[in-house]
Amino acid sequence: MKRVPTAAVLARLRTVRGFLFDLDGTLVLGDKHNLGFRALPGALEFTRRLTALRVPFAVLTNGTVRTPAQYAEKLRAMGFAIEDHMMLTPASIAAEYFRRRGIQRVLVLGGEGVTGPLAAAGLEPVLPREHRSDVQAIMLGWYREFKFEDLELACEAAWGGARVFTASLSPFYATADGRALGTSRAIAAMIASLTGKRATILGKPALFALKFAATQIGVKSSALAVVGDDPELEVPMAHRGRSLAVAVHSGVGRAAAFESMSRATRAHLVVRDIAELARLYVTGAASGAAAKRALRPARSRR
Repeated sequence: MKRVPTAAVLARLRTVRGFLFDLDGTLVLGDKHNLGFRALPGALEFTRRLTALRVPFAVLTNGTVRTPAQYAEKLRAMGFAIEDHMMLTPASIAAEYFRRRGIQRVLVLGGEGVTGPLAAAGLEPVLPREHRSDVQAIMLGWYREFKFEDLELACEAAWGGARVFTASLSPFYATADGRALGTSRAIAAMIASLTGKRATILGKPALFALKFAATQIGVKSSALAVVGDDPELEVPMAHRGRSLAVAVHSGVGRAAAFESMSRATRAHLVVRDIAELARLYVTGAASGAAAKRALRPARSRR
């Protein structure tokens, strides 16, 4: 049975200063080949409403099949009011992570969605066909072209001291055709099995990813609402950053999955989809504004 949101949760929802949305299963659903997108109920309307209210938001996906700018362009074509800087991926987060730690040369098991943001940040993405042995890190992303030779190169780099990073360790992502397997977890598992080196996640649910997103939005993580469909990604990330955790079950996570979580790690608010979240937020915001007006002292008449 779905929980009815408490007054305290609704009050907190009214006071959040920004939103961080997941993409697949939350705002849109695509196909298993990451091609076509369709907006989920309420997504267009709510993001437009936030823009009108001047409430900042960003979209953070664990997908790396596209660059952030390419994702943003695709969303704009659907009617979303989103600028390039409002779209974040693990590759854009990785670029900042590597830059802060002086990591320059990165072996990339992925495509343009990974290499583009790294190169734009002044780093040196290295592709497997280059057969470089001087890389400092390995970055795993969406990579259906994976070959055994790629595994050999990655393992040699790991044995040589390169650290292993991944966009995600989530086994699935949501599509219009049901859940689909992600590639980075499978590749990370093979590398870990052979080298003993486990991959560090730079996408969700890493706290670094949330802090990076909060900086881009211009709001402290504790004042954000994090909205997503995966009980293993957005909800735990929100708790780590003391954000309001909002779960939708329009993607991989159904209501039962969120309810089975322990009390300390559950989402603060569980809704069917963005449309329901919009109703709660807009109604709450309106009632909150009305309450403030009612508390104002009446002007004296002269």
